[in-house]
Amino acid sequence: YPYSFSIANYREISAFALPGGPVWVNRGAIAAAQTEAQLAGVLAHEVAHISERHAADQLTKNLVANGLLGLLGALLGNDGGARAAQAAAQVLAGGYMLKFSRDDEKDADRIGARIMKRAGWDPREMVAFLEMLRRQQGRDPASVTVFLSSHPAPGERAELLRRELGKTSGGRRDSQEFRRVRDRLARLPPARSMGAH
Repeated sequence: YPYSFSIANYREISAFALPGGPVWVNRGAIAAAQTEAQLAGVLAHEVAHISERHAADQLTKNLVANGLLGLLGALLGNDGGARAAQAAAQVLAGGYMLKFSRDDEKDADRIGARIMKRAGWDPREMVAFLEMLRRQQGRDPASVTVFLSSHPAPGERAELLRRELGKTSGGRRDSQEFRRVRDRLARLPPARSMGAH
């Protein structure tokens, strides 16, 4: 797939993918990631949803159920990022957030961890990010509400992934460049909430 990655200027910790390759990550997820590998884990999870066709299958079900099959053609016939972004905005404006099954989420975590490992990242950082989400849920529930509305509990996912990874070790965790990006983000005006229009 011709993967593309975009940043949405929202404070919530979330990311999503659409069929064919577009991936969006909220600014809140970048700010929450404590290492570059944690952000790589978020992106690898979304790429896994696309590669396993979870997004295509779920979007088709949602669009058929809601009579929006014409929108599916726009997404699957994507000839550019602007067209996909417009279609994604229509889907989100209509409240059609993709909700993957528990099996889809387990697959995306497992396959995402493999993608991370092959790319040279430490896949254990995906577990660390899920644990951070679990803690954040107790401290600032609003920041993870969007994530929790479309994903199973992060603590359960972290435990399953920890068992899957076993004694896996090694891989890159962080970089100075990522630290600079996080510092720049912190100096920008605050990101808006997805609930505010």
